[in-house]
Amino acid sequence: MKTRSVILSLICLLNFSFVMSQEKLVLDSLMPVRGLCISAPQSDNMDRFLKFMKEELAPNHINTLILRVDYNYQYKSYPNLSNENALTEKEVKKMVSSAKQLGIELIPQINLLGHQSWANDLGNLLTEYPEFDETPHVKMPEKYEWPNDDGLYCKSYCPLHPDVHKVVFSLVDEIMDVFEAKAFHAGMDEVFYIGDDKCPRCAGKDKAKLFADEVTRIRDHLATKDRELWIWGDRLLDGETTGLGMWEASTNETHLAIDMIPKDVVICDWHYNRADPTAAYFALKGFRVVTCPWNKPEVAVEQLSQTVTLRQTANEKTADRVLGMVQTIWSPASRFLDDYYNPSEESNSGHVECTKAFFDSINALAK
Repeated sequence: MKTRSVILSLICLLNFSFVMSQEKLVLDSLMPVRGLCISAPQSDNMDRFLKFMKEELAPNHINTLILRVDYNYQYKSYPNLSNENALTEKEVKKMVSSAKQLGIELIPQINLLGHQSWANDLGNLLTEYPEFDETPHVKMPEKYEWPNDDGLYCKSYCPLHPDVHKVVFSLVDEIMDVFEAKAFHAGMDEVFYIGDDKCPRCAGKDKAKLFADEVTRIRDHLATKDRELWIWGDRLLDGETTGLGMWEASTNETHLAIDMIPKDVVICDWHYNRADPTAAYFALKGFRVVTCPWNKPEVAVEQLSQTVTLRQTANEKTADRVLGMVQTIWSPASRFLDDYYNPSEESNSGHVECTKAFFDSINALAK
């Protein structure tokens, strides 16, 4: 009887493995990249985050996790840039080990070029190195409001400052090493300050070329170690022609950079209010692209449908560039996990509902 029980258990295990491998084959064909983008957890939230990876991400076939690290790591190269209570190397290695076991690729992100401030807070880079500021004449307000006379959304570093890349590339190299990553996400979204008229280095220069040169510079640095660059795609879309406006696209001419940057850069094409079909545009331009929803389930479902349709109906060369989808979370990891596991009246249900709709849609594809 014992032998029979063991044999039955092995048969069940083999059947389960067969079903799982068949599901993976189907999903890898329809949607090779199935991802989540979220801020890296704080130290005191690490165990709960690892649980989320194991019990939610892996069972729902998520194979890519973009972690917005920025300065939430104890850098050895520039410790002055690290946040208080930032992640240790040992804590990062726990995530790396878990991700390997679960078959999830980790892609760390540090915001480069833009997003060097938020609201009335200056980011670590420009706080420590104010000489890198593209617009030092724009002072941070005590109370932030939009719109404002300075056109301040987020500060940028000057891409032509002779010392800025020594610093930021040291951070990039260090974070890539500790995460044992093959790809790096540089952000580069919503860059409103570029080629400022008062910048002694950038004034009068072509904004599209400045943006393209910075993308290329980062890409070339990563390529020296066979690493890949991912960026958000909004600055490469024409906000006026498409009607997408200044947030989801560019109205300061950087969209022309799309024809100046290397084609091996992966584009994260985000649209949150409508399922605008710009992934097809990026793919036709020669870029690999992932589509990114946020907090509207109906938009995410439509975007997923478009992604599958493109992969099934476009010519093979174009279809292969449409890699899949990455659900974005724009709150701290702790707050999202609170909303996910213990929803309350104060919860931001949109991002949880959208994430669960994304999971459900992926699982439906696998059947």
